[in-house]
Amino acid sequence: MRVLMIEDDEALANALTEALKRRGIHSDVAGGIEDARQMLEAARYAAILLDLGLPDGDGLDLVRWLRAHNNPIPVIAVSARSALDSKIAGLNAGADDYVVKPFDVDELAARLNAVMRRQGALSGAELRFGNLRFDTASGDLVVGDAAVILTARERQFAALLLRRFGQVVSKQLAEDQLYGLSEPVGSNALEVQAYRLRRKLEAAGATVCIETIRGVGYMMREIASA
Repeated sequence: MRVLMIEDDEALANALTEALKRRGIHSDVAGGIEDARQMLEAARYAAILLDLGLPDGDGLDLVRWLRAHNNPIPVIAVSARSALDSKIAGLNAGADDYVVKPFDVDELAARLNAVMRRQGALSGAELRFGNLRFDTASGDLVVGDAAVILTARERQFAALLLRRFGQVVSKQLAEDQLYGLSEPVGSNALEVQAYRLRRKLEAAGATVCIETIRGVGYMMREIASA
């Protein structure tokens, strides 16, 4: 899972980024509202962790902007504002959850996963194509009756391809989702992920495959019957 963390305290952002990474959650960091808007236009994220006291405005203004533009991305407000009216204001503005600083990282990760599960339930948590089933909430992939063991990045890649089944997923979009804007990406890193996921699907006898669209990206499609 890759999230956008909007936090102007650099030390806190760095520490939280590392702590979440150990829990399988990768983060890109924006220091303010304007940076966040640009990053949201450049990449796609599973959710937003949003500080409210930002140098260029109130974080709730960003939430209102997202909802006004019909953007349903889950948002967890993370703030030192602990008063009940502050929590109510955050939720009424469109935040999906509200966490008060200081907080336990395990609790934040659990709340983030819970928000994602709710989002999956609203959009249909299980994807089915051919003999493949993928649970978008848990990341479990089943081919026929057999579970396929995936790494965290393979799960992210599978989810991205399956949500756009039959459509080309650009290399740029895939790299943004799997590696983000701040993480160095090797020239063949995505090709390696595609190769490994493809081999696992083939070994499991999947009736879908990953097709490389040379110079463009990748597409998940059903294998044509003979």
